[in-house]
Parts: sequence; structure tokens; C-alpha cells
Amino acid sequence: MTEDLHTPTLHVEGAIATLQLNKAEHANRLSPADLKAIEQHIATVNDSEGVLVLRLIASGKYFCSGYDISSLASEEAPSSLYFGEVVDALEQCRAITIAVIQGGVYGGGTDLCLACDFRLGTDRVNMFMPAVKFGLHFYPGGMQRYISRLGLNNAKYLFLTAEKVDAARMLDMGFLTELVPAQRLQLRTDELSSHLAAMAPQALLGIKKHLNLIARQEIRTEEIIQAVLRSESSQDMKEGAAAWRAQRSPVFTGR
Repeated sequence: MTEDLHTPTLHVEGAIATLQLNKAEHANRLSPADLKAIEQHIATVNDSEGVLVLRLIASGKYFCSGYDISSLASEEAPSSLYFGEVVDALEQCRAITIAVIQGGVYGGGTDLCLACDFRLGTDRVNMFMPAVKFGLHFYPGGMQRYISRLGLNNAKYLFLTAEKVDAARMLDMGFLTELVPAQRLQLRTDELSSHLAAMAPQALLGIKKHLNLIARQEIRTEEIIQAVLRSESSQDMKEGAAAWRAQRSPVFTGR
């Protein structure tokens, strides 16, 4: 089996795209080539106006074990900072992102999840951040995501102790958005994806973008004001109001 068959893949069906990690036998650790593929898939989604939702899924027992540390042994391999750049790109993805976590998630894989807008998991999942055990300082975007999503105390605990935590603790600290039975994970993923894809695109994607910016202490007030004014004069706003009055589901066009 060639390395190409293990490369992350992208499947698009209507407004919903699915990016899958395919190295089940290696706990879905990510090599530089895998990161490049993910980067390209994110660019594809960004360029596809009709795609509103991107799900990140993984094959096998583990969701993702982060960066393939053995890659650093090669002089040609990029720094782990490149991993951070790809995760930053995922956070900035135009579409709404959902991490569908079916198993253990470790190291940089935890940041890959935190970059997503929603994180669904089951009681089979667990996580830990082993950077200090490897003597590796974590990259800036990842530390910022840990603090903005989980709070300083949780970030310090996870980074500095490198201890493993279970699904219940992950939900309690805000790592998981929802904890669902394993047998319902796919169903809940489809439900949430369809629900999000039915929203008004301009408002949905614009609010996502600015919530992430505000979490980084970047408040683009004038840009938000202009987005508010555009939404108020949009066809989608009229459709939303009409659907509300008629007690029917709205059909949005993004205009």
C-alpha cells in the first residue's frame, strides 16, 4: 500500500464537505505530506462558495495523535511550526467546522479539534498533550486556542502535567461541545451538519469569522457594522422573516 492511499481525503456532497484522516494503523499521526494535503483541502473548501460545513473525521481507533515527531529527524522536514500554520488555516476556514472525535486524540491532534467550531465526541475518547514530555515548546496559535477555548487553568493543567483526561472531563472543561453515545455519533454529526447547512450563509459564516477574531482580541467594528447593514437589506433576511411569519422552514440563497 502506498503512502498516497493514507493521505487525508476530501469528499464534497452539496453544502457539506468531509475531510478524513486515513492513517488508522499509525493513530492518524500527520506527516508533512499529510499536512500539505489538509492545507489544500481547506483551500478547496474556501474556494467552494456552496460548501457551508466541513466535517473532520478519522478512520480507526484513534482520532489523531498529532505531528509525526519522527519527521523532525529529517533535515528537509518543516518545523512543527508548520503544523501550527495548518491548524491556523483550519480555524480560519470559511465554512463551519465540526470535529467528529471517535477515539483518542493526542498532542497536536487536540489543537486540530480546538480549531473546529464544534467538537462531538463519545465516552470512548480521551486526550493528552505530551509536548513537555518530548521537550517540545508548543507553537503560538495552539496555546492561544487552548486558553480561549478552555481557559488558562485548564490550559496549564493539560500542557504542564501532560496527564490524560477522559471524555467526561473533556466535556466539563469545554473541549467537547457535545458528548453522545458512540452508536449515535454519525447520526448526530449528520443532524448538526444539516442544521448548520440550512442557515443563512452570509450571517452564519460572517458571525463565525468574527467570533473567532474577537476570541483573539481582534474586534473589527466597522467590518461588523457593514455586515449588519448588508444582512438587513439581504434577500435572506426577507426570506427569514417571511418564513417566521408563515411558520415554515426558510430557504436561503446566500443573497
